[in-house]
Amino acid sequence: MTISALAFALLNVLVKQSGNFNVNQVVFFRSIGTLFFTIPYLIKNKINFLGNKKQLLIARGVVGCIAMTLFFMSLNHLSMGSAVSIRYISPIFAAFFAVFLLKEHIKYFQWFCFLLAFMGVVILKGFDSNIDTIGLVYALLSAVFTGLVYIIIRKIGNSDHPIVIVNYFMIISAIIGGVLSIKHWTNPQGLEWLLLLSLGIFGYFGQVYMTKALQTTEVNQVAPLKYIEVVFTMLIGAIWFKEIYTLISLLGIILIIVGLTLNIVLKTKLK
Repeated sequence: MTISALAFALLNVLVKQSGNFNVNQVVFFRSIGTLFFTIPYLIKNKINFLGNKKQLLIARGVVGCIAMTLFFMSLNHLSMGSAVSIRYISPIFAAFFAVFLLKEHIKYFQWFCFLLAFMGVVILKGFDSNIDTIGLVYALLSAVFTGLVYIIIRKIGNSDHPIVIVNYFMIISAIIGGVLSIKHWTNPQGLEWLLLLSLGIFGYFGQVYMTKALQTTEVNQVAPLKYIEVVFTMLIGAIWFKEIYTLISLLGIILIIVGLTLNIVLKTKLK
């Protein structure tokens, strides 16, 4: 999940820089770039493209596409920090859904840890004083659908190879994004091709390692680790965009790390 978080943090930066393209076109290139990895892998290893739990695989693809599109849309209305922070309510939704759909038990101390980590995210990046309402709605809806993605992947379990799951997601997203971007298509120029195709590279590694993590560990334990992406985004922002962070931002990092560490340590000790 840590590798996944770093890859997605880099993806966030590239998506933000692709703001002059229609969001569906960005989704299309994000998906096509990843398919350059998944399809050859499946062919080389002679893995069945169709998978076993086809209905869940399709559901994961559709729900994932909606979540991704909504998040990319939120980046057009909010600062990157605000959009990422709001989206990271998703592990809370995932834990909530897990109680009812997967019958997983969440202890009281875990809810406290989730709250502590969430407070850290809010402090770390916070919400813009003049936050755009439409952007806020997009980010919140993205968080809800992302939480559902965690649950669907957990339901698939080890029945299907992680690359099969990712391949379904990318094919469905490429089709939806491609069709919806036809009327608003803008031809990339020069390095813009590299920028757009790089979305798929970082997205591939982020998606594969997230899928592996969710297949092998309970949702309520591994999902909160996605908060680390916010930390990576902050560090990349400092190096790439020369952003300056205050003591309040450092306090946010500490709260996130403490919340996540407590959840893992206490859960392990109290089993």
